[in-house]
Amino acid sequence: MEAERKQEIMDDLVVFSTAEEFYSRIGRAWKRGYLLFGPPGTGKSTMIAAMANLLNYDIYDLELTAVKDNTELRKLLIDTTSRSIIVIEDIDCSLDLTGQRKKKKEEGGRGGMRRIRSRSCPRKKQKPNRARKGRMDKHIELSYCSFEAFQILAKNYLKLESHHLFARIQELLGETKMTPAEVAEHLMPKTISGDATVCLESLIGGLEKAKEDAILKAEEEVKESARLKAEEEAKEKEKEKEKEKEKAKAEEEAAKEKDSSEAEENAKKPVKENGFCDNGNAELISKEKK
Repeated sequence: MEAERKQEIMDDLVVFSTAEEFYSRIGRAWKRGYLLFGPPGTGKSTMIAAMANLLNYDIYDLELTAVKDNTELRKLLIDTTSRSIIVIEDIDCSLDLTGQRKKKKEEGGRGGMRRIRSRSCPRKKQKPNRARKGRMDKHIELSYCSFEAFQILAKNYLKLESHHLFARIQELLGETKMTPAEVAEHLMPKTISGDATVCLESLIGGLEKAKEDAILKAEEEVKESARLKAEEEAKEKEKEKEKEKEKAKAEEEAAKEKDSSEAEENAKKPVKENGFCDNGNAELISKEKK
């Protein structure tokens, strides 16, 4: 995460933690919700731990699917400490406990501060009512590892601020996706001596493989898309053929019906004794006399 973004979050946490009087004055519950979303391994758990460490709060993990009803939920919240972080895992995948929204305001715990942290999958998979503004006070996206994030990891893991392999790593991070957790795994010591170059070479190898895998996946997706498109076009052609057949059959049946109707009409026309049609038609109708 960029340094500016990190500082913004820290400032928000500190301001909120000292705003009890303000919240009381405006008549709002002293709580704040954060929606952390992003692919697995992008640092959501680490972010929550850092928040708790910054403010010296307790952390409670809440699994909504294990809660029977709202009564049990309220009891669980009451049992938490006043200055705490309540983490709801995969909130977008959890079911509503009551199936309806309540308009009545409810007290949160003992009246002390509550900090709700929701960890979620990527936003595109979230239900709209979970992700919209108002449900959570702050939305924080944790994405794949950037070069700036790698530099922080390299400093923490390898005590490196620069290296001749950094340029190659920066290039690869701009071309492929790897989570901070995966990058950190490559930076773990690979030898007894803890040679940093070995770790960086391991990371470069992992990034190159990830790049190749991404290219192969993209090619497979293109092929699959082309296959599905061809199947769809074939189905459309079959539908057109069926429509043509149905149209031809309908026209043939209509022609037969028309011929049959004309024959019936002609059969119903009366004939005069002089051999002419009653409708004045000059056509002579021959009769065989036995």
